[in-house]
Amino acid sequence: MAREQFQTLTEPMYYILLSLMEECCGVDIMEKVETISAGRVKVGPGTLYAMLSKFEENHIIVKTAEIGRRKSYVITDLGKEMVEKEYKRRSRRIFYRRKCRRMFSSLYTENDILKKKI
Repeated sequence: MAREQFQTLTEPMYYILLSLMEECCGVDIMEKVETISAGRVKVGPGTLYAMLSKFEENHIIVKTAEIGRRKSYVITDLGKEMVEKEYKRRSRRIFYRRKCRRMFSSLYTENDILKKKI
């Protein structure tokens, strides 16, 4: 089942699914992933089409058009649920990271942290 196989999403998976909130083809997906991630994540064609195939098999996305070699996809409701769950998971991580940073800042000076003396 998709939920078991995709308990947490890797960054490329997450950004691929985010890019499919609107129908688009592979080349557009690669461009959107790079844009959405502010250039931090780049997905090559091999990774992209392997992921699209897995997502489609698990009903996370659906193929909407196929013209020659150009295939377009869009995310399903199941996929949207997965993206929302992953967004919440990532938000919690950020929250706890900030909380830890505040906790450490009361124990160490910013200079100690920057010099990695902790």
